[in-house]
Amino acid sequence: MLNKAVRMTNNLKLKHKLIISYIVVVMIPVLLVGGGMVAYFRAQAMERAISQTTNNVQKIKTQLSNIMRMPNDVSNTLLMDKALEKVASTHYPSVLELTKSYLSFDSFHRYINMYREIAEIRIYYNNPTLINNLEIVPVDAQIESSYWYKEAMESRRAIWQYINDDEEFPIRKLSLVRQVNFPETHTSGVLVVALDQEELNRMLRQEPFETLIADERGYIVAAKNPALVGSTLNDLDYGVNLNEQGKGAHKLDIHGESSYMIVDQLMPEAGTSILKIVSIFDTASIMEDANKVSFFGLLIIILVLIIALFFVYIVSFWTTNRLLQLSRQFNRVALGNMSTMSRIDGNDEIGQLSRQFNYMVDSIKQLMAQIVEKTEQNNALEIAQREIKLKMMASQINPHFLFNALESIRMNAHMKGDKEIANVVRLLGKLMRKNMEVGREKTQLKEEIEMVRSYLEIQKFRYEDRLNFELNVEPLVESVLIPPLVIQPLVENAVVHGVEGKIEGVNVKLSVEIIGTELQVTVQDDGVGMTEERLAEVIQATVNSEEPARQRIGLRNVHQRLVLSYGEEHGLIISSTYEEGTKITFTVPLIEVV
Repeated sequence: MLNKAVRMTNNLKLKHKLIISYIVVVMIPVLLVGGGMVAYFRAQAMERAISQTTNNVQKIKTQLSNIMRMPNDVSNTLLMDKALEKVASTHYPSVLELTKSYLSFDSFHRYINMYREIAEIRIYYNNPTLINNLEIVPVDAQIESSYWYKEAMESRRAIWQYINDDEEFPIRKLSLVRQVNFPETHTSGVLVVALDQEELNRMLRQEPFETLIADERGYIVAAKNPALVGSTLNDLDYGVNLNEQGKGAHKLDIHGESSYMIVDQLMPEAGTSILKIVSIFDTASIMEDANKVSFFGLLIIILVLIIALFFVYIVSFWTTNRLLQLSRQFNRVALGNMSTMSRIDGNDEIGQLSRQFNYMVDSIKQLMAQIVEKTEQNNALEIAQREIKLKMMASQINPHFLFNALESIRMNAHMKGDKEIANVVRLLGKLMRKNMEVGREKTQLKEEIEMVRSYLEIQKFRYEDRLNFELNVEPLVESVLIPPLVIQPLVENAVVHGVEGKIEGVNVKLSVEIIGTELQVTVQDDGVGMTEERLAEVIQATVNSEEPARQRIGLRNVHQRLVLSYGEEHGLIISSTYEEGTKITFTVPLIEVV
């Protein structure tokens, strides 16, 4: 029986399932329960009103606590503000110095602009050289005798009060007042952080009943009716002393009408003052609303259910239609149409599924493109390496004969006492052996440096004083693997163009160092350099994909092998200044170490 019901349900369309579920689960139970709920609501209306008002008062208490927390945090920060201590405690020799100090101090403005809960910040400090700019106020006899100033100077805890003094520029807002101690000058002042009145009133403006907040002295600091702000609880004509009403719900008669008063108290964080929250409503308005609800309740329930049924049908139709569209898009992709894009909008699950479908298609296309690009790069690298190997093999004419001949020449020169010729021949043989090993994919950096050193020693023998070189290689990088023959062509380029173009010779410097997670190689000379036009031609020839047939191993070959091995960001960087020299730099990731 159960399996048959499940099969019948599975055979129904989605929109029919939604409509049937709505009728069975929502409409029928609501109609049955609605009548009893309306009658019960009238009896419970008063209790809910009291509970609602109590919750509203608790909500206001929480919101007020959150609003007051920010000034408290700001005051804690300002207690440690050295700039505040300096601007307040400095004795200024002139108004100009005072003005400069005021202009440079922006902590108060910054906090006021940062937090909308704060209306203004002031510090009262006994310094006769200060001028009242509504932020830094010198203490006079009137301020010194005020109740809030005395209370702050006698206590180290924060005090929340409505400041209603007759100052020249009065605050008249609920304010945090606390003592500020300056350890370097061993003096104290009073910091006042005033809350924004509109922020407080806005919190109460949406309350359904008359609601107000009073401080410990009875001053009303915020109210649904803003005209009450600044007056005291004793000024309200409610027939009872609000200062004596404790926490809880109190039934009373106001002007002959039965009313309820909800009272709660708030002690701010890290403070000693107590704020009182009062909300008042009359029972007649509550019962009037209950009677209206009783009269129209069942009618509204029926209308809502009918409208809801219509919307359920519309939503079910839209949902199934969007699912069918998405299903068609999946079918197109399954048939190989990778240009398919789903245009189903919305932020619901179907809309998210549509976007994920598009992301999936894009990812598939990107992966396919990456595979093709990687394959092309690997093929290009393999072809380049084969070309290099073939070029080097073309130069390997009877290598054993050449090595034996060079060794015979070296031994003959050594036996005849010409050690310099013998050393040059040894270096030449070593250089030729290294060149014939270029078929390897990677070589250790120290082997590349040895080949460069051999080449420079040979050229030094050739050009004598016209060539000077310097090799600076960090010992830690000698085991790093790099492609073969990527440094020697750069050094050769510096030597050939430097010595041939400059009569007095050239200095060549090779530097290999670790920069972050990369190995940086720099070849620099002080030869004739290049003009901007010539430099542009060289750079263009380096990145050109077509290599001249006569070229063997040059800048373009080195650049392309670096790019194919490590990426565009690791290619050659060439800079040159005419008659000053040329600098070539490239980097290699530190990912391959023997």
